[in-house]
Amino acid sequence: MSEKKKAIVVGVGAEVGVGGAVCHRLAREGLHVFIAGRTQAKLDHLVQSIQTNGGTATGVVTDTTREPDVLRLFDSAENEGDGVLDCVVYNAGNNFPKPLLETEAEFFEMVWRVGCLGGFLVGREAGRRMIPRGRGTIIFTGATASIKGRPPFGSFASAKAALRSLSQTMARDWGPQGIHVAHVIIDGGINGDLLNTRRPQLKEQRGEDGLLDVDAIADTYWHLYAQDKTAWAQEIDLRPYKETF
Repeated sequence: MSEKKKAIVVGVGAEVGVGGAVCHRLAREGLHVFIAGRTQAKLDHLVQSIQTNGGTATGVVTDTTREPDVLRLFDSAENEGDGVLDCVVYNAGNNFPKPLLETEAEFFEMVWRVGCLGGFLVGREAGRRMIPRGRGTIIFTGATASIKGRPPFGSFASAKAALRSLSQTMARDWGPQGIHVAHVIIDGGINGDLLNTRRPQLKEQRGEDGLLDVDAIADTYWHLYAQDKTAWAQEIDLRPYKETF
């Protein structure tokens, strides 16, 4: 009988989004998913949806920029129920545009705390628990801004570039110890609740297959988790076939 496995997904808001789709995908494969987000009602809704579809999940209200919250999240995942924590996904982000000359220090730090500091705290705690076992997968969600800084997204780009560098450092340090660390660059608009609420005209402008499908993204995350250790990917970029780059 195979060992029960657990996953943590950090940065889950709307159900129809990358975080929600990844939670559904991991739960469908039999992992118990600990869903971390800032809003209890949204977490409860996603947990209920996963359970309705035959999976199991636990919602944990978490501010990923606060170290005590992150520690509590990992302690809950480690101690609740049977099985071992085997997959951690960091999907938190705050892509807010603002010209650099108008950017206050507080705004820049807020974007960095979510985009990079939270990734450090989550990645570090995952490593502390996985390395002694010699197994586990840590996946970070990146963006076009991870490799291309442009206005008016200077704050976001600096945080995402730092997160990418952090993931590379973890991969080089922990890979030989059995920990698969991967970074996923999502290059393009995502066909989810956030975009369709904030920029509904974009879907029409991009046309058929012009936006990334959230379930297709989640399939890639599952593929990274399931990769054979003789052929691990450290970074992969995803975009619609129409997207220029």
